[in-house]
Amino acid sequence: MKILQRLDSYRQEMERLSWEGTFAQYLEMVCRNPQLAQLAHARIYNMILAAGTEEVNGIKRYNFFKDEIFGLELTLKKLVEEYFHSAACRLDVRKRILLLMGPVSGGKSTIVNLLKRGLEKYSRTEAGALYAIKDCPMHEEPLHLIPKELRSEFQQEYGIYIEGNLCPICQLMVEEKYQGRIEEVPVKRIILSEEKRVGIGTFSPSDPKSQDIAELTGSVDFSTIAEYGSESDPRAYRFDGELNIANRGIMEFQEMLKCDEKFLYNLLSLSQEGNFKAGRFALISADEVIIAHTNEAEYRSFINNPKNEALRSRILVVTVPYNLKVSDEVKIYQKLIRQSDIDVHIAPYALQVAAIFSVLSRLKESKKQGMDIMKKLKLYNGEDVDGFNHKDIAELMQEAEGEGMTGVDPRYVINRISSALITADTRCINALDILRALKEGLDQHPSITREERERYINYIALTRQEYDELAKKEVQRAFVYSYEESARALFNNYLDNVEAYVNKAKVRDPITGEELEPDEKLMRSIEEQIGVTDNAKKAFREEILIRLSSYARKGKIFDYNSHERLREAIEKKLFADLKDVVKITTSTRTPDPEQLKRINAVIERLIQEYGYCPVCANELLKYTGSLLNR
Repeated sequence: MKILQRLDSYRQEMERLSWEGTFAQYLEMVCRNPQLAQLAHARIYNMILAAGTEEVNGIKRYNFFKDEIFGLELTLKKLVEEYFHSAACRLDVRKRILLLMGPVSGGKSTIVNLLKRGLEKYSRTEAGALYAIKDCPMHEEPLHLIPKELRSEFQQEYGIYIEGNLCPICQLMVEEKYQGRIEEVPVKRIILSEEKRVGIGTFSPSDPKSQDIAELTGSVDFSTIAEYGSESDPRAYRFDGELNIANRGIMEFQEMLKCDEKFLYNLLSLSQEGNFKAGRFALISADEVIIAHTNEAEYRSFINNPKNEALRSRILVVTVPYNLKVSDEVKIYQKLIRQSDIDVHIAPYALQVAAIFSVLSRLKESKKQGMDIMKKLKLYNGEDVDGFNHKDIAELMQEAEGEGMTGVDPRYVINRISSALITADTRCINALDILRALKEGLDQHPSITREERERYINYIALTRQEYDELAKKEVQRAFVYSYEESARALFNNYLDNVEAYVNKAKVRDPITGEELEPDEKLMRSIEEQIGVTDNAKKAFREEILIRLSSYARKGKIFDYNSHERLREAIEKKLFADLKDVVKITTSTRTPDPEQLKRINAVIERLIQEYGYCPVCANELLKYTGSLLNR
């Protein structure tokens, strides 16, 4: 069986990763490869960079997050560049607690989980390999064995920075077992694992009356006090708190600001000095990234409390708003649905209408003249909007401070999609099913006001209008395919006339050979389909000709699919000419043989090319027919 073979290779891989030796051997390794001794912030930063980057529309994207986090490029850019990069360079920002603040279901926990799982995987690679003193409960860096008096000399000679001191257990071991011969101290390679509590810790607040600070800093092992004689003996103490075991990696504070104050005091010293107090010992060194997350209401309450001033100055806040791009919102829903086990076909645009509604609820109205909320949504989504361009996006974002911090969360939407998916005998759900489920769910939503409900119902109506246009366009494309030869002829005719217009020449009639003036009526009938005004027609035609010349220089053919907007205009023009045919064909109850042939051809096209199934393809034609008959 393949799984047994895989288990065998897994065991071999774990054996390959295991290494044990002495500190002297480790010292030779680290001098050859100083990256072995990198601190926690640097290790995480290098882990993110190792996955690669790409630039999309002038924004750097980090591939480490790309399959799980969608639409938060600016947030992730700030997280990586302003926090992890600076911290990796040992700038003062590494002494800050990283606080992810944003609305529920915005991706905060997902970001932290990605970092934790990524660090586990990265520690298995050669680039992310790390070593620890054997049997140290805090898995600490072996270089801590080098006395402080020798560290500056070591750094000058090898360029390796050492930070931190031995934990009490290791101090005792070096003194009693090895009599100070640090070169003999055993060292082993460690693999970070949250499950095995190695280098990754998680703390979640509970009832302050019952929760013990020992969960963070460890506790006295009373069963051993009689043996060792004192609570100050390291062997009588369990160094198993979350701050202990998170050394060398990540410490996640879930809902940090809900914690009782006594739990937060430990973070003051840990964040600023890299150590914390536990039991009857000197300050204990810890090299870990502290990541917390909370919502906006908790954060506002926290900063308004003057007692929190000391901790507040040690926090770096990264806001994690909701996604504001429809295309990325669809990816979120697709990811969540893929994780389920439901065999129901989802029609094209079904998830898109859910995404349009969600994003509308998160946007703020713009004061910019001519910019309504639907235009803003399309502009954010990278679509062309007449009178505006992508340069306007930065201005719109600046104008709408705090945009994306409120609105419908993805959990609500996926809950409503789920309710539509599991309806009895459902074989396929379409956009109208999703909109209906979203609207019905508003009455059951526990936290929205009456005013918000009315606003959300308006957004559902707006989304329905947008879908109506998408549905008509979809059927238009499928019908035009049957007349593709006509579309190409119209396209070529338009190009001939544009070329003559721009070059101030005449057009030769293909039948009579007569030279005629460019057909202005034909060109305008096409250009008006996509909103090209009379004042803008010259620039549009020149742009078409420049694109045509560019293709010719590169030896490429400028065809029907080479210019998206022109193709759309041609299809709309042809559809307008065929509108009566489409209207009759889609709305008739008893189609004649010719109409039936067209319907079957369109349905086949919708299934083969556009991702519909027979059920939703028929529903789309019926719905479009009703729209055209209104």
